[in-house]
Amino acid sequence: MKKYTNTGSKDTRSGFGAGLTELGKTNENVVALCADLIGSLKMDDFKANHPERFFQVGIAEANMIGMAAGLTIGGKIPFTGTFANFSTGRVYDQIRQSVAYSDKNVKICASHAGLTLGEDGATHQILEDIGLMKMLPGMTVINTCDYNQTKAATIAIAEHHGPVYLRFGRPSVPNFTSETGEDFVIGKAMMLNEGTDVTIVATGHLVWEALVAAEALEAKGISAEVINIHTIKPLDEEAILKSVGKTGCIVTAEEHNILGGLGESVARVLSLNNPAPQEFVAVNDSFGESGTPAQLMEKYKLNNGAIVEAAEKAISRKK
Repeated sequence: MKKYTNTGSKDTRSGFGAGLTELGKTNENVVALCADLIGSLKMDDFKANHPERFFQVGIAEANMIGMAAGLTIGGKIPFTGTFANFSTGRVYDQIRQSVAYSDKNVKICASHAGLTLGEDGATHQILEDIGLMKMLPGMTVINTCDYNQTKAATIAIAEHHGPVYLRFGRPSVPNFTSETGEDFVIGKAMMLNEGTDVTIVATGHLVWEALVAAEALEAKGISAEVINIHTIKPLDEEAILKSVGKTGCIVTAEEHNILGGLGESVARVLSLNNPAPQEFVAVNDSFGESGTPAQLMEKYKLNNGAIVEAAEKAISRKK
């Protein structure tokens, strides 16, 4: 099994801030809009260095999306920033009508997604955002796993024409992908560990947990293939089918509702091409609650132990 090194825990939102800072230096068409959360979204450097290209809209998320859509008409590449709950659920109509339907080149960048928002509780811990965004025609949906990958994705989406939803988080998590980001390609899954007994496809904060689970499975004599699905739409169907064709079963792992997320996208691909046993590691159709990220990930079974259990169950279902 290939070993990945945690080079130090960092929050993925800081990866977004670093990527935005670099874009400010290299792409004069990039502009940034924020809904009163500059520090939380790590947009401080961009604002300080490019005040003429930064717009503080206040707590007016719907207006922010409308402004971003308008800025694209003049050739600008707007990056909007606020919490994932406010980036999607609060402004869904504006995104659908003004961005997706019109195919506007807006980059909707969302922090504090999922249960790992922690103590802020269920009202802020959106677990439906991936489903909301992937159902919009033409919307690219990206959910990054660490600081390096978030920085790389932020830079990459500026070159991608069309609406993008970029999802990242608040807590510090292991940073283990390439520092240069050359291995990040929109729509292309990343093979992290080759295996023969079970496929584990994970996204976001669950990618590292999948690697830890693979080590635990290896100690039990089980060979797990681990794939990082950072782009949920468009989904790398070829990579998934090739892997399941070899292993015969799959586990999907995500910090999202079991309904509407990565797992359901994978299930559709399998049902149409190669039906195989699938187990889901996700929130089981419920809201979250207040608690530390670690407590919540344990209670809602979004960790390496849950992935190990799901993998063993998936293997047991193979004919």
